[in-house]
Amino acid sequence: MDAGGGIMGADNADRAVDAFVTHRNLLFTVAYEMLGSAADAEDVLQETWLRWADADLPAVRDQRAYLVRITTRLSLNRLRAVGRRRESYVGSWLPEPLLTAPDVADDIELAESVSMAMLLVLETLAPTERAVFVLREVFDLAYDEIAEAVDKSPAAVRQIAHRARAHVAARRPRGVVSPDESRRVLRAFQLALETGDVQGLLDVLAPDVVLLGDGGGIRQAVLRPVAGADKVSRLLCATQLRVATMALHRAEVNGHPALILRLNGALDTVLALRIDDGLISGVYAVRNPEKLSHLRSETALRR
Repeated sequence: MDAGGGIMGADNADRAVDAFVTHRNLLFTVAYEMLGSAADAEDVLQETWLRWADADLPAVRDQRAYLVRITTRLSLNRLRAVGRRRESYVGSWLPEPLLTAPDVADDIELAESVSMAMLLVLETLAPTERAVFVLREVFDLAYDEIAEAVDKSPAAVRQIAHRARAHVAARRPRGVVSPDESRRVLRAFQLALETGDVQGLLDVLAPDVVLLGDGGGIRQAVLRPVAGADKVSRLLCATQLRVATMALHRAEVNGHPALILRLNGALDTVLALRIDDGLISGVYAVRNPEKLSHLRSETALRR
């Protein structure tokens, strides 16, 4: 009897591990899009695993839906908690950048949803609105499934989804930018930075471009948004990127081409861009070292 129970227990444990590993990248992506922080997303996944390990597996009809529901609820709890913490953040808070594989860029909808620009738009949603928008628009979950995840009725979820969709539509990038167009703009931006070419920057910056910097109170960064092509171009050129100890490298960050700045060979800054109508409308400079740990290796994201 005990031996049989032990065998069954081990078999259940193996099935639990297999299911979690199968859906892990999906769960991380859900948590990351909810939180904008890889570190917080990893914490949520650890909690999800603990809940999943205690679940009655034979009673679970849809393992994917069950795991997404746990992850969503835990992400909502954490989002409400970190929202209070971000109110006292030094300077602008930017999402944690991720080094992503080329296949993320190939999935246009996924790439847009994890872009720095879209994650900043999602920051303007209330927690439940963000959860509903992400689960519906990015992961295409049914309203009934979302209702279970956020503890609302399906009718309420439909209303929340409609409201969130309209909110995001008014703020998201104005059109899908092709990878070739992104790379072209990024190359021109990089060349202008490396040569200190103010006019070259003005040629690729939108007149109303906004630069946000995130040093987290640890590294020097602009504390308030800098707006306007003239101000942004002069600020960027003033960083003296041409000195021998600094180097810019192109990389895929959050599904889009971006620049990684290294100082004396060490990772110093990530420069992600928002591109609208062929011009850079947003520059996001992440310098907080606590947010740069996921740039040492690629992060797998899945829908």
